Amino acid sequence: MNNPPGRFYVFMPLIFAGLLVAGIFIGRTLQFSSGGNTTIVFSSNDASEKLNQVIHYIDKEYVDTVNQRDLTDKVISDMLQHLDPHSTYISAKDLADVNESLEGNFDGVGIEFNVYRDTICIIAVVKGGPSEKAGLLAGDKLVKVEGENVTGEKTKDREVTKKLRGRRGTKVKVSILRSGEPRLLDFTVERGEIPIYSIDVSYMLDEQTGYIKLTRFAETSYNEFMDAVKSLRAKGMKRIVLDLRGNGGGILDIAVQIADEFLEDGKLIVYTKGKAYPKKEYRATKQGALTNTPLVILIDENSASASEILAGAIQDNDRGTIVGRRSFGKGLVQHQTEFPDSSAIRLTIARYYTPTGRCIQKPYDKGTEEYYKDEEQRLKHGELENPDSIHFADSLKFKTPKGKIVYGGGGIMPDVFVPLDTARRNRYINELFYKNIFNQFSFDFVNSNRKKLLEMGSEEYIRSYKVSEELLRQFMDYAEKNGVKKNSGDLKHSADLLKNYLKASIARDLWDNPGFYPIYNKDDKTLLKGLEVVEGL
Repeated sequence: MNNPPGRFYVFMPLIFAGLLVAGIFIGRTLQFSSGGNTTIVFSSNDASEKLNQVIHYIDKEYVDTVNQRDLTDKVISDMLQHLDPHSTYISAKDLADVNESLEGNFDGVGIEFNVYRDTICIIAVVKGGPSEKAGLLAGDKLVKVEGENVTGEKTKDREVTKKLRGRRGTKVKVSILRSGEPRLLDFTVERGEIPIYSIDVSYMLDEQTGYIKLTRFAETSYNEFMDAVKSLRAKGMKRIVLDLRGNGGGILDIAVQIADEFLEDGKLIVYTKGKAYPKKEYRATKQGALTNTPLVILIDENSASASEILAGAIQDNDRGTIVGRRSFGKGLVQHQTEFPDSSAIRLTIARYYTPTGRCIQKPYDKGTEEYYKDEEQRLKHGELENPDSIHFADSLKFKTPKGKIVYGGGGIMPDVFVPLDTARRNRYINELFYKNIFNQFSFDFVNSNRKKLLEMGSEEYIRSYKVSEELLRQFMDYAEKNGVKKNSGDLKHSADLLKNYLKASIARDLWDNPGFYPIYNKDDKTLLKGLEVVEGL
């Protein structure tokens, strides 16, 4: 029997409301159901169990197949990034590479190379290493690894490195092109242990001043440092300039060991403190071999972590003079824990404090991206050129035993400020570095003149070799062919600087860092100021 039309329209709003409620219920059921009927109910309110259940749920029910290991790695990595910029997750495939710089060695063939014009060019062969024993030479061009071509536009440093590295004792076949040889030369290289040195160079700046450039704090760094000190003392060193610019840190205990050599027995070097880690003090012992040696430490905006521990210990104990620009500002201590699958996490477990009680960690509340843009902000605000642009809150003010004012809250402020040399680092020179023109030109020049230059010897080259106007012209013509146009205004102020960089670059291809730095450093304003300061101590 049909209802009268009037009654149907009266009930229409109720019908629609019922359909809406039913639709919402069905939608929610579909959204959270498994197999069309069963609703998933998570079994625990515990946070850790909740995370495991979500990953298991996604693995089982997600519309597409997912890699549970990759998903877990991503979750852990994102979670740690939300804590602070230095708590990190390291996957199993990356852990060996990450640990190498701290362990001070790796397994490989023992060559240093660069990619020039889509070709792997060997610029140095480790003395006594596997490649030297096999017969490879600086200047050789690597064409094949295990029969596979490694030249061309798609050539990448990292991929070639992976092919060459491997467990010590294993062998790798390489084919190289050598100047003067009509065909490829084949070599079999047995991989071995290759050292990663922490000290780029050590030499005498003058008759009494030794210079040491330390680039990291690894397991081998203290022994390397003491070997350098012994060698320099044999040459007459009575004062020292220790260069920590660009040194991003490393192992805290190594920084403590090196600081110990400069400080008297019982002096506080650093202390650490965290929620689960009670205060731990590190103090100098009686072993200090350099307690009476005048000391200058060079730092810049890329000196971080262990570098700041060492610089802070020297500054807070009124032991030496810090020269350069404000350091990075990393005052957090990480502890590495490895998982059975060979992945690891580095978790921040404590803060470290300099002897006066300073925490020099800069703020990271605006996120990791902004945290690492801090150097750009310093440049923008003029801090890298003028110390008056740097402002510290009074609450971050501390005093050393001799009454010197020092500050916390964002790096180590040097005792003697040296501005960034922007006047001579003009656009033309920056572009030459950016496009790797110095290295490319030097490689070709050395390959054509290697025998004659080597006969001169490094000491004679450093002392007397001069880059001629003709060679400078050839260099600039080469640069222009490779996309760097001449700028007469910049050249007017930079000709001498260009000649010095070019001479240093040639020396590096011949004698590595011991040839490069004594030339390059002649135009280094921070080092020259450090030398001036240490002579007055």
